Amino acid sequence: MTSFLFPAPAKINLFLHVVGQRADGYHLIESVFAPVAFGDFVSLTPTDNGVISRVRAVDNIPEETDLTLRAARLLQKAASVKSGVIVSLTKNIPIGSGLGGGSSDAATVLLALNRLWGIGYSRAQLSELALELGADVPFFIGGTPAFVSGIGEQLTPVSLPARWIAMVFPQVIVPTSTIFASKDLTRDSAKEKIAAFAMGHGKNDLEPVAESRHSVIKDARLYLKQHAQNARMSGSGSAVFAVFDDPNVARDALVDLESPFLGVVTRILNRHPLIKWELR
Repeated sequence: MTSFLFPAPAKINLFLHVVGQRADGYHLIESVFAPVAFGDFVSLTPTDNGVISRVRAVDNIPEETDLTLRAARLLQKAASVKSGVIVSLTKNIPIGSGLGGGSSDAATVLLALNRLWGIGYSRAQLSELALELGADVPFFIGGTPAFVSGIGEQLTPVSLPARWIAMVFPQVIVPTSTIFASKDLTRDSAKEKIAAFAMGHGKNDLEPVAESRHSVIKDARLYLKQHAQNARMSGSGSAVFAVFDDPNVARDALVDLESPFLGVVTRILNRHPLIKWELR
């Protein structure tokens, strides 16, 4: 059997505004998502026995909630595929960091198996399936930076300048649901126009809530803010980041980083690494 290794890039929220809430409880957001050149890796070994399995569990995630397996089974059922696959995940994106790791892993499985199994679904068909796995998964299927609205499913591609990112991981897990459920969350930010977007624009409405519960996130943000005024939290946390024009300046920002923080320097991507490889 032959194994294939595929990248699953993280994403950052250049800003994240909560602009309302639906009757069913889902929050309406506006944000710009940007994929970055740091992430997980998914190894896929196609089989002919129809069985979808994994080599090992990651961070005690049970099989029934493992998004890589759920993605493979969803595609297998939708396309009536008789083949199977063995999944192995190399996890670099911290769980609960607001960087979309699980969603990206699921999208990579859909994109890669679409070709390995010879299905030939369009990107639009894959995106429709992806929404069943989570609101962020279609973004990674689209593969480009995007202005995001609705509950995260409405995507308008945008082009971003080449920029470098210094990320700091406070090593605390922040469940997204607890942040959105907080009575202190701002839910009425003004709506934006795509034309108004620029680097450093806006804020993250989830940041004050996350920092009030996990002071280490605020400590990480204030550390980065010594080097860049645009330092902010991504998603519902816990990762924080700052944007730089120069990779050397981004690296210098992490020179004095101390435990318990971990850091990485990466760059914004204007397209998913699998776009060239994938069929459509």
